[in-house]
Amino acid sequence: MRAFFQSWLPSAPTANSREQLRAAIGALLGIMLTALVSHLLLQHTHASAFLVAPIGASSVLLFALPASPLAQPWSVIGGNIISGLVGAACVRWLGASLPLPLLAGLACGGAIAAMFLARCLHPPGGAVALTTVIGGAAVQAAGFEFVLMTVLADSVLLVLMAVTYNNLTGRSYPHAQQNAHPNPHATGDAVPTVRLGFKPEDLDAVLLQHNQVLDISRDDLASLFMQTEQRAYQRRFGIISCADIMSRDIVSAEFGTGLAEAWQQMREHRVAALPVLNRARRVIGIVTQTDFLEHGGLDDYGSIRQQLQRFLRKSGVTHTEKAEVVGQIMTQHPTTARTDTPIVDLVPLMADSGFHHIPIVDNEQRFVGIITQSDLVAALYESRFAEAAA
Repeated sequence: MRAFFQSWLPSAPTANSREQLRAAIGALLGIMLTALVSHLLLQHTHASAFLVAPIGASSVLLFALPASPLAQPWSVIGGNIISGLVGAACVRWLGASLPLPLLAGLACGGAIAAMFLARCLHPPGGAVALTTVIGGAAVQAAGFEFVLMTVLADSVLLVLMAVTYNNLTGRSYPHAQQNAHPNPHATGDAVPTVRLGFKPEDLDAVLLQHNQVLDISRDDLASLFMQTEQRAYQRRFGIISCADIMSRDIVSAEFGTGLAEAWQQMREHRVAALPVLNRARRVIGIVTQTDFLEHGGLDDYGSIRQQLQRFLRKSGVTHTEKAEVVGQIMTQHPTTARTDTPIVDLVPLMADSGFHHIPIVDNEQRFVGIITQSDLVAALYESRFAEAAA
């Protein structure tokens, strides 16, 4: 019996107390400001109210679940307005001939069907439809005007509040639905990390078989699966950190290092990239062979040697548009990793995002080494070989 009642309880929340407080404060500010602005906008109109109760339910989604497909701007605005229009239509044309329970059910059911068709499913939309039916004589009399004034104003204002607050507090909103594994080479091939393991079509097939609305986007679900696979790999093979495999005796450059000197260092040491450091040995950029080729305008391969020589040669004047030092052609703010970062975390960066070199920094963000694709491949091979030998 105890197990039966425990099954009614939800699982523990995955969000920490800080995130819960962030959502609560957001709803407080969002509803308060929406009410104030809506009242100012509607006080001189014939609107029967300036704030509707279903907006409170919308605020839960907008501030506590901003990544949900049900909480995106079109879902909120379109869902509330379409549902309200369905409810108002039921009252206008069927209110006199149907009993209230049937009219309420028809309004909610019709609202859900309409939201599915318009791809704006939003749970509070059902409450908006119901409000137009049972909201009293003033709401029923206002009908479409109530929806197109009060509900529209409240929905738009709350979305604007959510855009501002979520982005100021570190939550991207609207939540962009992007390819979870974009190919940096702009080709039709899947990125390396999804050529083995589960594939997008596998996820699509499972979601089709599941045949239920999920409160998470497909791309977010795929990203969670990928991160789960990475953690499972760490548990299976043990955690090898960046400090275990990085190269430590690294040739580097400074912002003011001349192009010819930097190119010569790369040639002498047979490396394809130089981390660019400031005097505190913090990484401010990275310069690669690709940077030299792109900025040197080396698109005529027949005369590439002469063009490269002209690019590396100093102009001899104090003011010139020609790049003279590494800092003018480097990639600024490159992606870095810490010494204690598990190397499995570098796999998506190097395999999918196209990074060939990742500078490694310590706890004080000072440069201590670098990891290349070759280093990563060798480490992963050794871990697999050790497992097979065991």
